[in-house]
Amino acid sequence: MNKAMKKMMRLLYELLGNSRRSDRELARVLGVSQPSVSRMRQKLVNEGLITEFTVIPNFVKLGYEIMAITCVKANESKMMQLQDKAREYMMKTPNIVLAGQGATGQGMNGVMISLHKSYSDFSNFLTNHMIHWGDIIEDHFTILVSLSERVVKPFSLRYLAELQEKD
Repeated sequence: MNKAMKKMMRLLYELLGNSRRSDRELARVLGVSQPSVSRMRQKLVNEGLITEFTVIPNFVKLGYEIMAITCVKANESKMMQLQDKAREYMMKTPNIVLAGQGATGQGMNGVMISLHKSYSDFSNFLTNHMIHWGDIIEDHFTILVSLSERVVKPFSLRYLAELQEKD
């Protein structure tokens, strides 16, 4: 990896650690000019290493009590035919925060992580999901995580920055 790419990757990890830092502060930490930080940030976006800038809120304070991790076994041939429809469905359903095909384990090939305000909200969501995709889904199981009890480590990507510091 060349020197410029190393600086860009360091910027990426600095942003993961704390994206609220100013370009001036990041420039000082990286040992480059403020315009260089702006150019590197834009290059990270253009090359797809950063896909969006967002915040990670306190889900409980927003009223979400449950995170559901749902694993599915979908009929591969039917799913391939409806791949675009599935992507559109997942993207327009705001409480789905991650969805992926090609998952592996326990005989499942897809995973979805969703946030819910209550168990009844989750139950309605799953019922509607199964009505919509029931002819494709051959099996599924869900793990429900209470967001208000015993969260040992909150959801954050800053831990990746800490991991990079150790390497």
